[in-house]
Amino acid sequence: MKQVPLLDLRREYEYMKEDIDSCINKCLEHQRWVLGPEVKELETKIAEYLGTDHCIGVASGTDALVISLRALAVKLKGKEYFDTTDEIITTPFTFTATGEAILRAGAKPVFVDIARDTFNIDTSKIREYLSSGDSSKVVGVVPVHLFGQSCDMDEISKIAKEYNLFVVEDVAQAFGGKWRDRKLGSIGDAGAFSFFPSKNLGGFGDGGMISTQDNQIADIARMLLMHGGKGKFDATYVGYNSRLDSMQAAVLLAKFKYTDELNNNRRKIAQVYEAGLSEISGLTFPVALPDAYHVYHQYTIRIADNKRDSVQESLRQKGIGTAVYYALPLHKLKVFDGRAILANKLEQAEKASREVLSLPIEPLLSEEEQQLVCESIKEVC
Repeated sequence: MKQVPLLDLRREYEYMKEDIDSCINKCLEHQRWVLGPEVKELETKIAEYLGTDHCIGVASGTDALVISLRALAVKLKGKEYFDTTDEIITTPFTFTATGEAILRAGAKPVFVDIARDTFNIDTSKIREYLSSGDSSKVVGVVPVHLFGQSCDMDEISKIAKEYNLFVVEDVAQAFGGKWRDRKLGSIGDAGAFSFFPSKNLGGFGDGGMISTQDNQIADIARMLLMHGGKGKFDATYVGYNSRLDSMQAAVLLAKFKYTDELNNNRRKIAQVYEAGLSEISGLTFPVALPDAYHVYHQYTIRIADNKRDSVQESLRQKGIGTAVYYALPLHKLKVFDGRAILANKLEQAEKASREVLSLPIEPLLSEEEQQLVCESIKEVC
């Protein structure tokens, strides 16, 4: 039986093998494993790509979020952490790290419902929350560009300006994505990227990056990632050991030049799926906003009438890889009990968690494999 994987990292390695092996061999030759030359080169190249003044490599996407938020606490409040009364608005339909980072930075997450068509935070619900109570407690917004789709950054930026809020973009799933003519991660006060192996730009382990135009945020972030100081023995803040390894930076440098090509492949596969599945009733397809450049970290459909789980099992039996992101929204997780504010009933997030199913979006899928996915779904739906 032909297997179609959700993602095939071995296939991608073989496609880039010569470049990756060459970059790794350079590390083997110079043996500078911590903050080696590859880290600075990667930071410079990604800053140029994004159009930002600064990029700072860190150990993970989660650390990128935490350190960005803590740097903002130092800048805006003159304190190492936010207060528990400080509120930061975000989406409940995302990976745990987004809400967790807000808690670790000392603040309280405010979960605002998502828009049904994009899975991203509903900007009208942000306004609704800000106008319904004491907005002075709200200090910032963390929009998540989920599945590779940009949030409405025009409206989020407008809201932030009106209410004097910071914006930290969670770009973990959207490297290379754009809102209008600007790369995601270059629009807010800071952007947080993940280089987890499955991402659009992924390494051979954990890694992350912070992007910003703000010199002060960049300076504080660089201190926080190295135990809170500018030198080895002069810690100013409670910091982290969150350096991006030279080996990971080398792998990312090798893969970086393929980013736009593979993102374009993902977009072509998305077109094949929508065309091939458009006649099936009960399926809803990802919406590509006209002002956004969707990079399809996941190609996530919705399956109505409580059929999602049975469809997923039938596809598994046919050898088609799928995944559910996310089976539970964050406000249903125990870690956020009593630690977060639910801005409303969060009905769309809860409905999405029951209906979503991500299809194979390996950017090197063959045409035959793409058609097999379509035919298999037609057979089981």
